[in-house]
Amino acid sequence: MTAIDPDLMPVSELHTRLGIVVLEASAQRVVATMPVVGNTQPAGLLHGGATAALAEGVGSIGALIHAGAGRSAVGVDLSVTHHRGAREGSVTAVATPLHLGSTVATYGVAVTDGSGRRTATARLTCLLRPDRPHHPDRPDTVAPAAG
Repeated sequence: MTAIDPDLMPVSELHTRLGIVVLEASAQRVVATMPVVGNTQPAGLLHGGATAALAEGVGSIGALIHAGAGRSAVGVDLSVTHHRGAREGSVTAVATPLHLGSTVATYGVAVTDGSGRRTATARLTCLLRPDRPHHPDRPDTVAPAAG
C-alpha cells in the first residue's frame, strides 16, 4: 500500500478555509479532521455543505493516489446522508475504497464526531483520467513540474 506523508500533499484553498487537516493518506484509507467552529449554519450546527466538502476531499485524495502519477481524479457523483448534528469540537472523516478501477474509483466516507458517533455517511465516485498537457492560456490544464 502506497502512503503519502500528509505534510507533503498539495493543500486546497477550500480545505485551508474549512480548517481541514489530513492525518493519513493512501489509496486504501484517508483520514482528515475539520473543526465545527467556523463551519456552522445559522442554527449553530455543522453545515452540511462543509461536511460534503470534507467527504469529497478525503475521497478525492484517495482516488488521486490510486490513479497514480500523470493522472487526475475528478468527482462525478457525491451523496451525503446527515445522521446527527455537531455543535462543537471537530469531526473526523475516514474514506475507504468501495471500488478501485482503471477509470473509476468510488469511496465510502464515514464522518464521526469527537465521541465517535456517526454524523454523516457519504459516497464519492471519481473519474480517473490522464492529466491534460499544460497550455498557458487555459487554466484548466496542468502546469509542468518545476525541475
